[in-house]
Order: sequence, then structure tokens, then C-alpha cells
Amino acid sequence: MTMEQDTLERAARAPREAALRRKIEALGPWFHNLHLPGGVQTLPDSFIGGDFPRFKWLDIVPHLPLDMAGWRVLDVGCNAGFYSFELAKRGASVLAIDVEALYLAQARWAARQFGLERQVEFRQMGVYDVATLQESFDLVWFMGVFYHLRYPLLALDILAQKTRRLLMFQTLEMPGEDVAADTSDRPLDERDAFLAPGWPKMAFIEHRFAGDESNWWVANHAGVEAMLRSAGLRVRARPAGEMYLCEPDPASKSRHWIAHGLAGHAAGALKTLVEK
Repeated sequence: MTMEQDTLERAARAPREAALRRKIEALGPWFHNLHLPGGVQTLPDSFIGGDFPRFKWLDIVPHLPLDMAGWRVLDVGCNAGFYSFELAKRGASVLAIDVEALYLAQARWAARQFGLERQVEFRQMGVYDVATLQESFDLVWFMGVFYHLRYPLLALDILAQKTRRLLMFQTLEMPGEDVAADTSDRPLDERDAFLAPGWPKMAFIEHRFAGDESNWWVANHAGVEAMLRSAGLRVRARPAGEMYLCEPDPASKSRHWIAHGLAGHAAGALKTLVEK
């Protein structure tokens, strides 16, 4: 391509790029940086730093099949749809859910830019509503949501019951990788063990964390692994810090109430409580 041809091509692209940027601004604020066809980005300067969430995706992709044709995926808290689109590009059929109308508006618009409207369906619904869905999923995507939930274990139990092959999990964690060797039963008066660095635990956030009042919990690593096991999952890989690729554990003896067929009742009771 000659310099003159390049100049003409840039001039031809300019009006479309300007229109895209106006639309991006109108749909803002954005949390996901999407690389739209043609090179325009929705949030090139993320406050998180780097190209978010692409840098997280690059850690995960080596652990996923290149060809996901025939896979049914649930993306919980899809936001602007970054992960939904990447999974759809691999051939998956995706149900993407979020409670925020703004994020869904961004995602639906972006899906049209990528030509993925038929592969990704968006619904405005919460994680607890998943208990009412009459289907299960090959892959459940559960990143960046757990610590925002007032009732996180209920959500994890519901999603574990809907997982056929894999569940991708991420949450905020306390520093440290310690795991206590023995977390078995203790007498009532032996509680010092709970203070050990490797004992499974979560810190409760009464007010705000990082200026965000929707942050409720920060678990330690041992706590995350223990909660995943208690939901009937086992960790298959750890793509990066705070990320766990899990699969159903057929040997699990889950003792949570959803394992006894009460998922719908739990979700219904919670919905009534939230609506009040």
C-alpha cells in the first residue's frame, strides 16, 4: 500500500470511527475495554490498569478448548460482554446475564459490532435467578461477582448445580497462599485454630472497600478452595492469582441444602427478601 492509499483509507475510516466514539461515549461509563472491529476501543485507559479484562483472558485461554462448538455457556455478571464474545468466537452458544441495564445495553450494541447477535443472548437477571433456569451449562463463567454478593455461597451452590463440565471462578482474596493441613472437627472450646493463617475464612466488609459499597467479602485462598469443595467442585487449574478453573467432583459429598433439591425454594425466598 502506498502512502497515498494509506492516507485515503484513513480518511475514509475517520467518519465511522468518530461515530463509534460518539456512541461509546453515549453508552458510558464502561468497565470492559472492547477492541471493536477496525481498532476502536471502548476503554483504552482502564482505572484497573492495563488492557482490562483482556490481560485476564490471556491467562485463561491456555486452559480452554480452542474449538467450543456445541458448548453452552453461562456468563454471570457479563458486564459489557467481553468474555461472552471471546467464548462465542470459539464457537460457544452463550447466555449472558447481568442485573445492570446499562451494561446489557453496552453488550447488545457491541454484539452487533462483532456480528455475534445469534451466538450470544442477553438477559437482565441476577445470579440467584439461575436456580429457576431449566437447563445446565457446559461452562459457567463466574468472575468478578462473588465478592459483590450479600449471599455468596447460595450463588456458588446454585451455579455448581448448573455446571456440566467447567466453572471459571474469580474473587477478591486476602494476601497469602497458606492452607491449613487439618481443618477437621474441633471441640467447642478449641477455637484458636480459626485464627491460623491457613484456616478457611472470609472478611466481611460492613461499609466499603476500595470506595465501593457493593464489595461485601474478601476470602483467603484456603477459604476459596474450601468453599469450592463444599459446593461440589474441585480445582482443575489456577490460571493466575485469584482465578480457579473448576470441574464437578463426582466424589463430593456436598452437605449444602441445594444438594437436596431446594435451589428453587432458596432463590424464591431470597428474591422475596430482596424485593422488600
